Amino acid sequence: MTHYPIKKISPHKHQFQTEKMKVPVVLHISEKLMPGEETLRQLEDVATNDCLFHHIAAMADVHSKPGRKNATGTALASENFIMPQVNDSDPCCGMRMVKTSLTEDNTTPEEIDCLFQKLTDVVPTKKLVGTQIPFELVVDICRGGTSALVEHFGIDTRNELTNSMSRGNFFGQQMSRRDIFNVIPKLFLFFAQYRLGVLGAAGNHFLDLMKITDVVDPETARALGVKKGQYVFMIHAGSGILGQYTMYMYTAKKREHLSQTLMVELGKLTFQSQIKQAYNNIARKIREHGNKQGLLTYDADGVDGRMYMAARNAASNYGVANRATIAHNVSQAIKDVLGRDPEMDLLYDMPHIHIGQEKHFDKNVWVHRNGTTRANGPLGMADHPVFSKTGEPVFVPSSMSTPAYLGVGTDDNRSTFFSSSHGTGLSVFKTEKDVPKNREELLKKMKQKGVNLYNAKSSIVIKQDSAHYKDVSEVIAGMENNKVIKTVAKLQPVSVIMY
Repeated sequence: MTHYPIKKISPHKHQFQTEKMKVPVVLHISEKLMPGEETLRQLEDVATNDCLFHHIAAMADVHSKPGRKNATGTALASENFIMPQVNDSDPCCGMRMVKTSLTEDNTTPEEIDCLFQKLTDVVPTKKLVGTQIPFELVVDICRGGTSALVEHFGIDTRNELTNSMSRGNFFGQQMSRRDIFNVIPKLFLFFAQYRLGVLGAAGNHFLDLMKITDVVDPETARALGVKKGQYVFMIHAGSGILGQYTMYMYTAKKREHLSQTLMVELGKLTFQSQIKQAYNNIARKIREHGNKQGLLTYDADGVDGRMYMAARNAASNYGVANRATIAHNVSQAIKDVLGRDPEMDLLYDMPHIHIGQEKHFDKNVWVHRNGTTRANGPLGMADHPVFSKTGEPVFVPSSMSTPAYLGVGTDDNRSTFFSSSHGTGLSVFKTEKDVPKNREELLKKMKQKGVNLYNAKSSIVIKQDSAHYKDVSEVIAGMENNKVIKTVAKLQPVSVIMY
């Protein structure tokens, strides 16, 4: 039982607001999936800030993380302020789903195993050097998005730009080289030359081969180009050291590693910005804020807010390019190992750590999504040739061995700021009796479920087991009940790479 005054609105929606909260928290959650006390306390603390607009939307996967001001699985907004502390420090961490011509009928389990043996090298989880690119290309990606990368590598993934959120460029236009150098130290850009194509060792970043096992909405599935028995790749990765180092420069967050502290400080010392004084003001503001309870804020229309968002957008462009590189490298590996073209076709690439200006409740506001994805209905995707008819694609994976779902956003989802869960989230209690205690037990359990796990070198990979996560079917039921998404298809993991 919780001491918070939680009011039931519907079976899958609740709300609470204490005396000190400036806005309510709307929990798009059933009683069965309700978060623990620490998460509710964190939501309450964030809601005490005057800069928030309307309410905080918490999704079914909401949960607290150590060292974070705000819970993962939230969407919140402000009319006039950017709030860097409510988002994790990996801008544009997100997922993409890539369709292939591989199916259960034309690809054998032995071929898939051979492929993934190769992919453990081709798609590294933790490596100092990934896919190396020239310094100038790093700058071009930051200022203009994924199109520069497509041209450099000759990437043939279909719909790479059309089906990336903001077409892979969060500026919406081509920026100058000086625009980038004014907001990100060249040192960080130098290291970014070596870091594309790395999946990452943080959290549950993964490369999954999934099979579509059930088509729930045949008409929408046809429009999106998916069918039963088809294999698709799902890639979860972020903006790597470029995004993390850049964001650590702009927010009051404790460094998790000594190397991060040293690199960020060195970056500041070598920062050759023409608006260095503006950054010095930001740095002073961060120092003065320290560990205070309230949120650090930047004026969205001020120099500090514009500088922060420019740095964030540049790093976000690199995040999309990272996932595009991984998909390209997977395609090349399939051609090498299987001897045929997988005809990679991007269904969608979407961030779940994102800040952007949108219109909600008749106001232009800055929406901060932390572990939630945008889920516009057809009306909100009016400029897209396919999604204007279907709604924005949404992917909801859970653990490494449980089903995932493909859905589309609806036009009836105002209370989440048109957002969706990006997964199921950690449960406050174990959801299964079989809880692996080591890597060997985890591998055995996944094998019994028909899923092969590769790499898995991390000592904490066992925490990604399904026993620690909420029931994905319950999460999907809640999102459908709240008209967050309309389910299109159900998928089952086949092979997984994770650190």
